[in-house]
Amino acid sequence: MHSLLIPIITFVAYSVLAGYFWRAQSRGEGDVLSYGGVGHLVLIPLIMHGYLLGQDLFSGGGFDLGVLNALSLISWLTLLVYWVARFFYPIGGFQALVLPIAAVTMLLPELFPSDHPLTNTNLLAFKAHLAAAMLAYSLFTIAVLHAVLISQVEKHLHHPHLPRLLRSLPPLLTMETLLFRMIAAGFVLLTLTLASGVLFSEEIFGKAWQFNHKVLFGFISWGVFAVLLWGHHFYGWRGRVAVRWTMSGFAFLLLAYLGSKFVLEVLLHK
Repeated sequence: MHSLLIPIITFVAYSVLAGYFWRAQSRGEGDVLSYGGVGHLVLIPLIMHGYLLGQDLFSGGGFDLGVLNALSLISWLTLLVYWVARFFYPIGGFQALVLPIAAVTMLLPELFPSDHPLTNTNLLAFKAHLAAAMLAYSLFTIAVLHAVLISQVEKHLHHPHLPRLLRSLPPLLTMETLLFRMIAAGFVLLTLTLASGVLFSEEIFGKAWQFNHKVLFGFISWGVFAVLLWGHHFYGWRGRVAVRWTMSGFAFLLLAYLGSKFVLEVLLHK
């Protein structure tokens, strides 16, 4: 168990950077800040967060993917994707939304350590399954953030003045293009996750595949995103329709993993 010094430093670094980005975003300078030196500084708490994740996930010689560690991992991957994507798209302002989330979810496993080690963690099938699942969660998390912002922009579209936070966002069509690209990539990873869970259940989890509520919600989420991508491709679904379907699919995805983990670990203490 490491001391709280690194988590506190990481939390403070995330919080200070979040404050900078919020102020810059309110002035319409989110992308300028992201491309500059402050944008590069995000990498410092990101690396420290990654170090803490490694310590927490592999504590005691096993692999602990409890609900708090999972939230921390998803927020870390989400911020990492944003940090890389800012070199290609004008999305620097979005980091103002993710940095506070990363700060909180990073600190929770340090304050409330858990002990839920998994078995068979050295197998290649398990590592591939886990990597696909976590990346899918991260991409869908980003997609939901985009969907929320798209809904807010559309809500204020016919108003004379947009709120400060929304003024420096990319054009609506650009945001929708990014939204569907992330959903498509997340859908491919979710498909790999579900398929590997079904085909290699004994190798990954040490037991035969079972159809339970976790699997049910996972396949419902897959179906929701499949219909959304189909509707977008053939019927041009976008705007509020895309936002509603995105949020519905993500809600089922949360129920599939984090919901069951929360009930077992937090409520039932198993």
